[in-house]
Amino acid sequence: MDRQLITICLLTAGINLIGTLAYAARIAGVRTGRIAMSFALFNMLVLVSRTSNSFLGPFLAKRIEMRLASGGGDALLGDFRLVLLSATLAVFAGIMMVPTGQRMFVRAISHFQRHRSTGRLFLRAASPAGFIALRNSVTLPARGQIRALTKERGVGWGVLLANVLAQALITVGVLASLYAGYLNPAYRVTASQLSAVINGVATILLFALIDPQLSVMTDDVVEGRVDPGLFRRTIVWISISRLVGTIIAQAFFIPAALTIAWIANHV
Repeated sequence: MDRQLITICLLTAGINLIGTLAYAARIAGVRTGRIAMSFALFNMLVLVSRTSNSFLGPFLAKRIEMRLASGGGDALLGDFRLVLLSATLAVFAGIMMVPTGQRMFVRAISHFQRHRSTGRLFLRAASPAGFIALRNSVTLPARGQIRALTKERGVGWGVLLANVLAQALITVGVLASLYAGYLNPAYRVTASQLSAVINGVATILLFALIDPQLSVMTDDVVEGRVDPGLFRRTIVWISISRLVGTIIAQAFFIPAALTIAWIANHV
């Protein structure tokens, strides 16, 4: 594995780690009662994650060009498989870090409530005091929390399966469009711009099926109709479905790339 591929894998891992930890902001909002603030932090992290995803494209595009120039195009599939694997490992790490993220978000909400400044919040996070707070917040999921996953989930299997599909499509969207350019070099630029074909379906699933479920459940917790423990289990189950989605993305990758390559011929 060369330095360029390591950079791509680390960037992919960072994007997926941030996206997974964003769910912990919802738990922190329920704990503090600052729902609107927790949603702002959640949206901020999701925005960072999805914006960073747009920077991944140029790195991968350059790697494809370099592989083609050197005659090493056959190795591209293995490179993309490693990138997808880095996403899976990052999501798993994010699930393990949800308790840590929850504590950090509680601190962040409290700090913002006092100072009302996003800039000061970021400076605090990057300061020595922020690193000390992170060290003091580090904790692994308790065994009781793991055993509790066998209890009621809070969401149906249909929602979890929809999230699996959505996360799988989001994971392969940009990657498949770029690999489609390698499969269909005559329309390489066209193929690279067609990631929305895959990501569009995933976005609809996320905002039409998954996010409303979590939002309604958040309101129910605040109003006392749902136990906070059940809400935490729901977040963990949603995170696990995201992990499964990144694993299934390995199977979706080639079909998605072939689909985009075909569309590029007929667009």
